[in-house]
Parts: sequence; C-alpha cells; structure tokens
Amino acid sequence: MRIIIFGNKFRNEVADYTATLIRALKRHNGVSIVVEEEFLQFLKERNVCISEIDETVSGTDFTADTAFSIGGDGTFIRSSAKIGKKRIPIIGINAGRLGFLADVDGNEIDKAVACLFAGKCHIEERSWLRLYTEDHSYTDFNYALNEIAVLKQDSSAMISIHTWVNGVFLNTYQADGLLISTSTGSTAYSMSVGGPIVVPQANDFIITPVAPHSLNVRPLIIPDAWEIEIVVESRNKHFLIALDGRNNVFNEKTKLKIKKAAFTTKVIRLEDQDFFQTLRSKLMWGSGTRK
Repeated sequence: MRIIIFGNKFRNEVADYTATLIRALKRHNGVSIVVEEEFLQFLKERNVCISEIDETVSGTDFTADTAFSIGGDGTFIRSSAKIGKKRIPIIGINAGRLGFLADVDGNEIDKAVACLFAGKCHIEERSWLRLYTEDHSYTDFNYALNEIAVLKQDSSAMISIHTWVNGVFLNTYQADGLLISTSTGSTAYSMSVGGPIVVPQANDFIITPVAPHSLNVRPLIIPDAWEIEIVVESRNKHFLIALDGRNNVFNEKTKLKIKKAAFTTKVIRLEDQDFFQTLRSKLMWGSGTRK
C-alpha cells in the first residue's frame, strides 16, 4: 500500500504525530510512505527519524492508495485540494482546534491505522463547489470544499448581492457578504454567522448572508444540483471572493456562477465514528453542569 502524508508545517505537535503515524504504518508489510519535499524538511528540522520515508514528491504529481492529513481542518482542505480528482481517500489526524474534517485525535493514530488495515472504516463522499467567472478572470484553483464567500473588500458600506438560482431571481442581499456552502461547510464559516448545521451526506448547498441589513433575511438550503449566479454592486467598485479562505479582489462588474464540481473527496471515517458523535464532542453538546 502506498501512503502519502500531508502535514501542517507550523505546529510542532505535527512532528510527533507524524513519527507515531510512520511507526504505526511500518508495522504492516508492503507499506510505502510518501511525503512532500517541504514537509520532509520540516520533519528533519524537528529531529524526526525519516529513514522509513520511501519517497518525496512536489506539487500535485503523485499517486497513492490512501492519504493522511495531519493538522487542522485547513490542512485537510489543502490536502484534499492537492488530491483533487485523483479519488485518493483521505483521513484527517487532528492537531488543530475544532476538527470537523480532521477528527481523529492524535492519541488515536495507532487505532486509526489498525482500523484502516483491518477494513474497519467507511468512506464518505464530500462535494466541492466550483466557481466560474464570465471572463475567466479567476485563474487560481477555483474549487471550494467548505464555502465560496462573496464579501465586501473593506470596512465601508455594505454591498448589494443580486442572486439568481437556476435562472430565477432569488433576492438582492444588502449585507457584508454572502456564503455559498456545501453540507461539509455547514460547520465552518456558515455556522459562525448563523447558518444551519447540515449532515454531510445531504446533497445540499446553503446560502447564508453575512450581517444582513434586514433581520427578515434568513439562510436558505437548496439542492446541490442547482446553479447559482451572482452580481455584486459595491460603493468602492470592488469586492472579495474567498474560496475556503483564499482571497481575491474583483471588479464589481464580474459575474459569478457557482455550481457543484464534477468530482468529490473521499473521506475515511473509522468504524465507530459518526457525525452526531463529532457534533457532541466538538460543540460540547450536553456538557453542561445541570443534572
């Protein structure tokens, strides 16, 4: 089995978790371990034994049977973006804070590897959003696993966000911004601005305004097969687009089209893991002091 490991290079505990993961993987015959060149340097600087690493890669030119992401949800998203359309299943080891995607604790690494090789895991398919711009002005990686955010550029007046769904006018949002989220992203930015929590298996998009001028404007859930079009008016003639936090400034004349991507990410879950357990743990549901 060929395993590729991605890791956050800014958290010291990632080095210890990676060392534990390598040891656990090498207990199994026929395992080949691959890491990125920059991550290998990170491990060297923190005195991690790298003799069991078989290969280094750079960019997106790699193959693997399974991927591990060690870090937080941001690391998981960046790792998934590098995997892209390769259909390599990925499991997240949490070295961050909440960890809805990277939801295996660092002290469960041995258990996770044992479950993986025993086949005691299941795979969830997670949808991506794809952004189209009318004049192809967005030239970066135009996909998002959590959300695409349309936001005002600075602290000045609100922006007007004219929105259509499947060619039918929905609303003009007077707000600081508008989020188009996947079900996976329902526990990310969308949740922080009052959007609903949606189970990741739901085939839905969530349209959530950011600080809307009218309190009557509420989040809306639509099928993820539908297409969203957006035109922005801004006092300073510009606005921000953020795809999973990757920001770009655009002229207000830029027309946006958002739809479901043609590929998914295969997320590995341990046999005894479920979304409701993750919610209870990460959001501390039922952890009050009342009897």
